Order: sequence, then C-alpha cells, then structure tokens
Amino acid sequence: MNNLRIGVPSKGRLAELAEELLNQAGLNFRRQDRSLFARVRDMPIDVTFLRPDDMPLLCAEGAIDLGVTGSDLVGESGVELVERLRLGVGKCRLAICVPEESDFHQPSELGGCRIATSFPRITEQYLRSHGVDVHLVPITGSVEVMIALGVAEAIVDLVETGSTLAANRLRILDEIGRYETVLVQNPDRRHPELADRVVRRLEGVVIARSYSLLEYNIPRSKLAEAEIITPGFNSPTVNPLEDPAWCAIRVMVRRGDVISVMERLEVLGASAILETQITNCRL
Repeated sequence: MNNLRIGVPSKGRLAELAEELLNQAGLNFRRQDRSLFARVRDMPIDVTFLRPDDMPLLCAEGAIDLGVTGSDLVGESGVELVERLRLGVGKCRLAICVPEESDFHQPSELGGCRIATSFPRITEQYLRSHGVDVHLVPITGSVEVMIALGVAEAIVDLVETGSTLAANRLRILDEIGRYETVLVQNPDRRHPELADRVVRRLEGVVIARSYSLLEYNIPRSKLAEAEIITPGFNSPTVNPLEDPAWCAIRVMVRRGDVISVMERLEVLGASAILETQITNCRL
C-alpha cells in the first residue's frame, strides 16, 4: 500500500476535534473499536491514531505524512516539520507561573530557582534568551501542584482559562508563547497533490468556522453606509427587491463581529437581519 497517511490523536478532546474537522472536510472514516488504523472512504488515505506528543517525531521520521497535533508539542519536539495549516482550535498559552504571594516580578529574578514543566526544551530556550540559569524539573503529570509539594519555586505550564491557576493560588509571571492545534507535514512532502487537496479541504472548514452568512434588507438610500459596515470578503451580494426603494444584502461577516454588526445595521434601518452558519467554503 502506498496511501497518504494522516496521524490524528488517539483519544481525548483533541481526538474529537480532529475527527469532527476531518469529517466536515469530507474525509470520512470509521474507527473499529480501538484499532490504530482506519481507511478514508473513496480516497487513498489511511488514518493512524497516535499520542499527540508522539505525532511530531513520527511525522518527521516519515511514519505519517500529515499530522494533527499542538504547535506547543511541535516546538517542544525540536524536529523540522512543515506547518501547513492552523486549525483554529485548542488555543492556549504557555506561561511561567509563580505563587500569588511570591516576590518574583520578572523572569530575570528566577536565577537558581527550580522550575517544573512538561516543556523543558521550550522553557530552557526561553530562559536562556533572558540570561537566566535555573534547575529544570521535567514533569509529565500535574505540573500546577509541584509548587505546593515543594518540588519547585515556579512552573511553566499551559494556561487556557486561568481557573486552574486560581485554584492553586498561582499567577502568571510571563507568557512564553501562544499555541493551537495545527496540521503539520513531513518535509519530504510525499503525495504532494493529494496532501494539498487535504489541506485545501480542511482550510475550507477552518475559514467557514470563522465566518457567518448575514442577510438583511436595507433601504437603497442607505446601501453605501451598509456596505461600510459589511464590506464582505470581496464585496457584498446586492439584490433588488420588489419595492425599488429597498434591496437585499448577502454578505460574509466574521463570527465574532456578528452581534455588533447586527446592532449597527438595525440602527441604520436594516430589517429581516438573519445569521446563517457556514459549514464549508472556498475563498
């Protein structure tokens, strides 16, 4: 067999997100029980289920051609990969955290401290750039409790909402970087046309998740002002209504801006303002 091989996480929330994304992109497969392999229907593609932290190395070694994993894990692995697409999910920050009551105010004050982390490579590179020499304590489990256990004076860990930090009476001293789920590719780029086709399909889903389709009616006299509020991806679609004084607008709007855009259109005089979710697109 000489199929394109895609690695996806074998379990957890990231596995669910990856499977949903692939299915929305038309890459349909069915995993039998706890099998490590599956075949994409109607395409010469095999899906391999792997641990996310093994994904970068296995992709670099050629065991898989494409892989879905965290950009933090790619950075920690130190291997050379081609980042093909940021998938817009699993966003988080990697930060240096210290006790709320500590006297630390900047990373340069951590010299000689013990720092616990699951990301020793990234942490060492960051602290070296700040001229700080510390004792790193590599941890694979619950990093946030290492200070309470007396193992370290500070930690470097992923932060999403900050609720875990608050529960452990920790605060962020400095942010090292921001990461998210990415699609990476082996530098040898086997099956280039098929790989590009997969990337393009996934890109359509990722873009669609960032936009909504907004439709509304507006007096033609207000059209120019409405187009300033909703310029669209290239330009809005404008259709005449039976009443020549009115027209109908159809336009893509960033999902995070929809509510405020609807309010502005309503003030302008728009009516019948409707939001429709976009599941896939090509731009």
